Amino acid sequence: MNLSLTLATRVGLNLCAVFGISVALYLGSSIFIPVVFSILLASILYPFAQFTHERLLVPWFFACLLSIFALVALHLVVIGAFAWAIPQTLKGLPQSEEQWIGQYNKVQSNLSTLFPIHDNDEVFGRADQQHPERHPKAVALLRKQLTEDSMSSALARLSLAGLDHLWQAILVLFITLFLIFEGQMLADKVKAIFGTSMETRGRVTLAFAEMGEAIRTYLVWRTVVNLGLALVLGAVYQQVGLQHWYLWALLVAVLSYVPYIGTIAAGIPPFLDALLFVDPLAAFGIAIFYTCVVTFEGYIIVPWVMGRSMDLNATTVLLACLYWHQVWGIAGLFLAMPLMAALKAVCTQVVGWQGWGHLMGSGPAVELKIDDPATERARLAAIERGAVGDPDRTTATSPEEGNNGAARSSEIKKQPDGITASE
Repeated sequence: MNLSLTLATRVGLNLCAVFGISVALYLGSSIFIPVVFSILLASILYPFAQFTHERLLVPWFFACLLSIFALVALHLVVIGAFAWAIPQTLKGLPQSEEQWIGQYNKVQSNLSTLFPIHDNDEVFGRADQQHPERHPKAVALLRKQLTEDSMSSALARLSLAGLDHLWQAILVLFITLFLIFEGQMLADKVKAIFGTSMETRGRVTLAFAEMGEAIRTYLVWRTVVNLGLALVLGAVYQQVGLQHWYLWALLVAVLSYVPYIGTIAAGIPPFLDALLFVDPLAAFGIAIFYTCVVTFEGYIIVPWVMGRSMDLNATTVLLACLYWHQVWGIAGLFLAMPLMAALKAVCTQVVGWQGWGHLMGSGPAVELKIDDPATERARLAAIERGAVGDPDRTTATSPEEGNNGAARSSEIKKQPDGITASE
């Protein structure tokens, strides 16, 4: 049935489809989030399991299990680092009244060099140890928020929240194990869903390959770059004299997985630490150094090590972070980049979607080329003849082309609009 739909009707239907998919993703977050995390982890661990199986001659199931154990060990190292850093931060809190007053006066002195705060101000004035009744209001507020009991209570709530997510982590590990173990079989069955057309199967294979390569490149190199950032910035923070330099370095390693937003959030705590407890000049020096480091990382290191697989423009990345955060919360922020990389890989291989894939890229605009009327009519006629004779044969225009369909599907060259294929 051929429906004559206007442009406004098509746009409305597409918007309704996007809205329906968004609602489904939101309502099914408890299912989709573990599955997506498992797919991402499986795409990273599959080459390791394959190497262990082929080179070390380990049985396939045990090779998959070994990759899961390596992942668990890596996560235990990260959790152990935070478990060590947070109690060290709590121990650094002032314990006695004199220590609290001394710490507050140091903070007040640093702030008074930037803001016109008088020593006798009733809110942010200077505290006098000899007259506790004259303490400014900020002293009581600070002690109430940063006492060891309040921090311990917050840490306890955080631990309970972590236990609530422990089941999700175990579920993700089991799904990841079976995805790695049955990965090739599942991929072959998914390709079979799209029919027997060699060109269609070739495009599906290329889409899977590009998705896996983009996700693997992003997550592996993002982890390496984040560790490098944590080491460099942690050494600088320690030399400057920040009290909790180890915790700020760990935050950089974790939050840098969230593009732009996470990088900015990771730079705020060390700046405040230096501003309040060290020196205002040291705070501005850290801010300048941090800006230079993350700029060099974002514009030099990341494009060099990740290359074209993460060729996404800044507008696409920011909109993706907003969308996935709205749908899946904090987990959506960490999944935004690999999901958009996978979506871009799909768009470059689906006929009619290449323009959307090019829109998400960071390269210059490509002029749209339209075939002349005679060529377009011949192409449409060939598609119609193929659809009538063979539903799966939609691209051949002659018997010779039909016999060479498999070769053509595997020899797709790079198109002007940035589409990539196997070579």
